[in-house]
Amino acid sequence: MSWELVAGLETHIELSTKTKIFCNCTTEFGGDPNTHCCPVCIGLPGTLPKLNENVVNYAVKAGLATNCKIRKISKMDRKNYVYPDLPKAYQISQFDKPLCEGGYITLDSGKRINITRIHIEEDAGKLMHERGDTYIDYNRGGVPLIEIVSEPDIRSIDEAIEYIEKLRLIMKYIGVSDVKMQEGSLRCDVNISIRKDGEEKLGTRAEIKNMNSLAFIAKAMDYEINRQIEILENDGEIVQETRRYNSNLNITESMRGKEDADDYRYFREPDLVTISITDEQIDKFKNELPELPDAKLQRFISQYGLPYDDAVLLIKYKKISEYYEEACKNVENCKMVSNFILGQIFRRLSTEIDKEECCITISPKYLNELVMLTEKKKLALNLARNTLEQMLDTGKSVYDLISESDMEGIDDNELRNLCEKAVQENEKAVDEYLKGKEKAIGSIIGYIMKQTKGKADAALATEIVKEIIKALR
Repeated sequence: MSWELVAGLETHIELSTKTKIFCNCTTEFGGDPNTHCCPVCIGLPGTLPKLNENVVNYAVKAGLATNCKIRKISKMDRKNYVYPDLPKAYQISQFDKPLCEGGYITLDSGKRINITRIHIEEDAGKLMHERGDTYIDYNRGGVPLIEIVSEPDIRSIDEAIEYIEKLRLIMKYIGVSDVKMQEGSLRCDVNISIRKDGEEKLGTRAEIKNMNSLAFIAKAMDYEINRQIEILENDGEIVQETRRYNSNLNITESMRGKEDADDYRYFREPDLVTISITDEQIDKFKNELPELPDAKLQRFISQYGLPYDDAVLLIKYKKISEYYEEACKNVENCKMVSNFILGQIFRRLSTEIDKEECCITISPKYLNELVMLTEKKKLALNLARNTLEQMLDTGKSVYDLISESDMEGIDDNELRNLCEKAVQENEKAVDEYLKGKEKAIGSIIGYIMKQTKGKADAALATEIVKEIIKALR
């Protein structure tokens, strides 16, 4: 029997405001436990929240960037539940009047994953379990979140991962969050159900809570899909519940029965005023949005003539994409710039953080100068590559490392004479090449490069050498 996955995601994204949603405590990650707290954070009696205006502004930008409609009048609500990480015994969130509604993310296939809503809320504290004891750190409590709720439009694990990656990139580009999953800045609740192919009715869903790793999301979804299929194929019944992913055993485990909205006893937060957004504010936020990743991807392909895969890698890191554009000024061969960045430069940026922060030791101006000299035939490509390594080692420009005489190059007659000499001096390599060993020609080209101190055009030298050897037959 053939089964179809039906999945939707609830994505919690911590906003990059300097202070928390209802008080002036810092949102900085880390710090000793319970040092980024105040009476408001830990819900002491008599304290009153005050909504951080930037939280609303960031949420509106997130909504506009994901094609949502912005609700001009919204409010905050109390979501009541008792859990140790929530000292007030309720979370201030939004229920029936969220700030943003009805958006979508477009996958590379052209398929839209629709977004039901985006609402703002406060984060809870963090529980740590050690040797049978539970410790609570309220530093994260009150950090502002947006929750982005998708429709159940996802039909594969690949679609789920692509949706999250696109969402992450958009939030990073518009500057509302650093979306560092390893620090919990982006966490997903994955809702999964299974139905027979061709059925319209949705199956009973299970929710996998608090996933903050793409690899773990993929593994948890795979396990949960197979778990549900096995139950249904053995005439069992899926129970609606909340589950967790156990990475040590690579399984999902039951946590509790799934709550419905009625269980939370939502009611309006009486200590906060209505949120009002004007048309003028919405227009202002629209105008402040930068070029979004998908638009930049298409422009890199059309404007710079890049292959799709190159463009994807460059726009994945906002600062790298900006570096690339700066290095491309007045350059004809923009593919050469991307080759240098994605090849030699990326090999030195060993971590994702290095790439995110664009930790390149030379300015884009220096890379631009190197490419321009190569285009003008002042530097052979192989010499340019060697020079780039020196530039990256020292932080110096090409003009600091290469003399005018090095930039003079080798004229065609001189190069032909060198090639003829190289063929004469490397008889063994010539014999091997004539016997079909294509790589043998590398020894001859190496000889030429050594004689010219890297100034010869290796591609042109290869053509001439092959021509000379062919004439010997």
